[in-house]
Amino acid sequence: MPVYLFSAKGGGKMLKIVYPICCGIDVHKKQVTCTVAITDIESITTYKTKQFSTMTYDLKNLKQWLLSFNCKDVCMESTGKYWIPVFNILEDSCNITICHPKYVRAILGKKTDKKDSIWIADIFKHGLVQGSFMPPKQIRELRDLMRYRFKLVNLKSSEKNRFQNSLTVSNVMISNILSDTFGKTSMDILSLMLNNKSLSEEDLKPLIRQHVKASPEEILQSIDGTFSNFQNQKMKVILNHYGDVISCINDIEKSVIELALPYKKELNLILTIPRY
Repeated sequence: MPVYLFSAKGGGKMLKIVYPICCGIDVHKKQVTCTVAITDIESITTYKTKQFSTMTYDLKNLKQWLLSFNCKDVCMESTGKYWIPVFNILEDSCNITICHPKYVRAILGKKTDKKDSIWIADIFKHGLVQGSFMPPKQIRELRDLMRYRFKLVNLKSSEKNRFQNSLTVSNVMISNILSDTFGKTSMDILSLMLNNKSLSEEDLKPLIRQHVKASPEEILQSIDGTFSNFQNQKMKVILNHYGDVISCINDIEKSVIELALPYKKELNLILTIPRY
């Protein structure tokens, strides 16, 4: 049935068919419901609906099913992360429009997966769906890695704060003597302190760098705390985790640098922007 757009004056005109052959996909975790809408020269649309699982083998079947109708234009909601496996399989053979659910939300009523997929196909064939920006695959991978790196950096900061709180509770005031609690000198001293409660100035001297102004006596006084065995074990765990997080960040950054090599020119251009 042709679709008409009605104005406030009561007039109406038939909407233009932008995609004569297109597909609307209703995405879920375990399955996707797909409807191919085929519109003929008389603006009469026929629908072919089929359901596929989200297993890779069945998504490949979906790809072949779409190609059997010569369907190259596909529209689906950006539902959680469930759309990504479908996108990965269809990306090389179809023009995929990923849209926010609010742009394809069906009218309230007795909703089914089939009705939803038909509705998506119907509004998409008229060009009424506003697609989201989808960067190239390499940029998506870079973005994913950088987002994960951001999470790791936040986790690193949380562990630093947690360790500093444990030092404060244990009355270890090395932060009053050394400028950086997580600097090389401080970390070496604190690691030794956690494994040996009876330290002397002679134990600390080999760990103190030349740029450190504080004397071994002052540092020894600052780590003369009252931490319990419980806090001791907790701080060891925090330090181990902190080191592991730093290692993960370094590994992620290696992958980021490798992926970013083709964009070296663009990155150098971005770096010329003045910082205020």
